[in-house]
Amino acid sequence: MNEKVLVARQLPEKFINQIKEYAEVDVWNSELEPMPREAFLERSQDATIVITTLSEQIDEEFFNNATRIKGVVNLAVGFDNIDVKLAEEKGVVVTNTPEVLTETTAELGFTLMLTAARRIVEAVQYVHNGEWKSWGPYLLAGKDVHGSTVGIYGMGSIGEAFARRLKGFNCKVLYHNRSRKEEAEQQLNVEYRTMDELLNESDFVVCTAPLTPETKGIFNRETFKKMKNSAILINIGRGGHIVESDLIEAIEQQEILGAALDVVENEPISDDHPFLKMDQVIVVPHIGSSSIATRDKMVQLCVDNAKQIMSKQDPITPVKLK
Repeated sequence: MNEKVLVARQLPEKFINQIKEYAEVDVWNSELEPMPREAFLERSQDATIVITTLSEQIDEEFFNNATRIKGVVNLAVGFDNIDVKLAEEKGVVVTNTPEVLTETTAELGFTLMLTAARRIVEAVQYVHNGEWKSWGPYLLAGKDVHGSTVGIYGMGSIGEAFARRLKGFNCKVLYHNRSRKEEAEQQLNVEYRTMDELLNESDFVVCTAPLTPETKGIFNRETFKKMKNSAILINIGRGGHIVESDLIEAIEQQEILGAALDVVENEPISDDHPFLKMDQVIVVPHIGSSSIATRDKMVQLCVDNAKQIMSKQDPITPVKLK
């Protein structure tokens, strides 16, 4: 069998067996540890398709090395790890996993908002540390989500799903997007704002945007100065949206109240990162879409896309430059 699929992260056997029906399969032997760059380049030399994660950089070096490649199948909705323009020039198909992770990722963002607002992590640690000796009227008092103003930066499918979850909380929901979403405004009762207006008015600012050259570093020193001192930032987009040193300074200077992050600029986060010493910052390990059902759907979509490409048929979810 001449066709080979390189899978850059260990996946459940039921999916690997599906790929074996139409190609030779080479699977990296770890679920948590990414494949070293040298190994990835070596093992992709004779690959027809690679199934990648955000850890694998698909760039000029990769394409010069993987001369037989026909498809790059990304196990993520984002694809900022892939030079899509170069892939198109070389006739290589790129796919991602949109939509199937929308609701789960929005749910994680909502969880982070509630957790940060009510200081849940601090409260759990307070009990575990044996500090709960009595009750006080303002013990670990937090912020209310109900009745608050929530600003969503990026009104794509995940932003819309997040807005839907605010129904019943009597929140005023604002959004900023590169284009108006009039249908979402009508269906979800959300209001468009300029970026400055959203920052000025919001009690919670939720980033759900994709990472692009325009959105990289959008949350920075100037941005934080425009937010309320009582505001909390939630990021379920990409770590690159935030200038982390500016966020640390903004919290220390009490320009904003805190942050809850599913993503950071360099993942995994280093053990000595200042975020980990700050009670006002919650960091979780990029688990936005991490439910068993959703991850199964994502992997199945990758397997199906790979099969379509191998069969010279149109993939289900191609990535194309606009």
